[in-house]
Parts: sequence; C-alpha cells; structure tokens
Amino acid sequence: MNIGVFGGTFDPIHLGHLIVAEEVRASLGLTGVVFVPAGQPWLKDDRSISPAQHRVEMINLAIADNPHFKLSTTEVDKPGPSYTVDTISVLQQQLGTEAKLFFLLGSDALSELPQWKEPSRLIQICQLVAFTRPGFAPPPLESLESAIPSLSQRVTFVEVPQINISATEIRRRVAQGASIHQLVPQAVERYILEQGLYLTT
Repeated sequence: MNIGVFGGTFDPIHLGHLIVAEEVRASLGLTGVVFVPAGQPWLKDDRSISPAQHRVEMINLAIADNPHFKLSTTEVDKPGPSYTVDTISVLQQQLGTEAKLFFLLGSDALSELPQWKEPSRLIQICQLVAFTRPGFAPPPLESLESAIPSLSQRVTFVEVPQINISATEIRRRVAQGASIHQLVPQAVERYILEQGLYLTT
C-alpha cells in the first residue's frame, strides 16, 4: 500500500494543490494521498496563519468528492512546531508497516531540505516525491548530497501541470474584494466568504 503525504499550511487549499496531488497519485499509482495541514510550521513563523479549524474544514470541503484523498489532523492536534520527520513517524505508526509513505514537496522546498529537522532520517522513513513549481527549477542534487548523503536515491521527480495559483495571491484577492472563482473549489470559496476569512492582509 503506497500512500502519498501532502503537508502544508493550506491557507487556503486551492485547485493547484488538488491537481498536484491527483497527478502524483496517478503517476506513481498511489493508493491515496493524505493531506496534513500544518499546526505551527517552524519555517513560517513570520506570518500569522488562519486558525486550524478553518484550514481543516476547507480541506474537508475540497477533498469531499475524491475517494483517494484523506485528511490527517496529526499536526494540528499537537502543540508546538510541526516537523515533517515527526509527522511521518506518527503516520507510519497509524497506517501500519504495510504502508509505504511518499512525501510530496515542491522543488523549492527540496532545496531547503538540509535546514529541516533530521533530513537524513526523513529520507530513510519515506520516499520523497518532488514536483515542479512555476518559477522554481529543480535544485542540483549533487550539492544537496553533501549535506544529505544518499538523497538522490530517495527522491522521485514528477512533472505536474504548471498551475500558477498561490495561497498568498488568493488571500490578497479576498482582502481586495476580487474574485477567487476558479482558483479554489466552489465549496471552499463559499466557506471563505461565509466565514469572512482573509478580509485583512
């Protein structure tokens, strides 16, 4: 059983996230993809993040019609900073030894991997799946190998459609009263408007 793990703040989840997850799932023949909204992401201490309950509900609404997509609240249920290596360990315990985990991350995040907590242990307990993002070239693995030996053997690169949608832009558009139609699922758009999210930047 091969399971994708897709982490992020998802503030808000948008169509770009869903397209990436489905493309990776189909390309690698994964059984499913688990979305893991971050609790307190240590790399994003410089900005406030919407309360977890809103981000969780938006994911629930966004994935409701895809039987291959699931939600895990592993990170939002625990206090303190969220670290991928800890999250993967918890998910492995929850899913059992028969599950092989594939962690999805953008090529920009891959270049930051040496800064993460215990990156060498991370690549031992899961396979990394790096996907291209608009404006970010894949990092040279040779330079990362010096910091994380054997990394190249633990990364699979997947080409995905280049959908240039960002959560930052969505929040900005909402604050300015602009339309976010076709950027997020309709149910998520309705939730954002009903809850009055992102009205100030």
